[in-house]
Amino acid sequence: MKIVIASQNPVKIKAVKTAFRQVFPDKKLEFMSFDIASGVSDQPIGREETLRGAMNRALGASKKVKADYYVGLEGGVNKAMDTEVAWMVVRNSEGRIGKSQTNSFELPSEITKLLNQGKELADAGDIVFGTKNNKHTTGVVGLLTHGVIDREKYYVQAIILALIPFVNQKLYFEK
Repeated sequence: MKIVIASQNPVKIKAVKTAFRQVFPDKKLEFMSFDIASGVSDQPIGREETLRGAMNRALGASKKVKADYYVGLEGGVNKAMDTEVAWMVVRNSEGRIGKSQTNSFELPSEITKLLNQGKELADAGDIVFGTKNNKHTTGVVGLLTHGVIDREKYYVQAIILALIPFVNQKLYFEK
C-alpha cells in the first residue's frame, strides 16, 4: 500500500507512519512525502480555512504521484486566536475522503498576543518558550504540556480517526 504525505515536516511524516501502521498492521506500507502547498495562509484562522488547507494538500498530493492514499495535515487557530486545532484529511485513489480534527487546547495570552500581531503559532511558541523550530519537534502542544503530548501524538489519533471510513467502507462509501 502506497501512502503519500503532503508535507516534508518530520513530525507530520512520523505521525502519518505511526497511524497507518496501527490501522493496517498486516499491510506492507510504502511512504512518500512531498512539500505540497496548502493554498491557505501560513497561519490558517478558523475551522474552514484550516480544513481547506488539509483538503488542498491531500488533493495536491493526489496530482503528484499515483498511490493508494494521500494525507493532508493542517494546523490552525480559531478566529479568537485563543485555541489551536489541526485537521487531517485522507483521500484514497478513488477520490473518497475521510477527515478528522485534533482536540483543541487553549493558548496562553502571551501566544495569542503574538498571533494577533501576525506571527505563526510555532513562531509565537518559540518566542514565548525561548525554543527554536518547535514546528518540527514537539509543537506548541508539547511546549505547553511539558512533553506529555507532543505534536506527533497530537496528530496520530486524528489521522486514525480520518481512516475510519476506509476500514469501514461498506458503512461510509455506498457503491
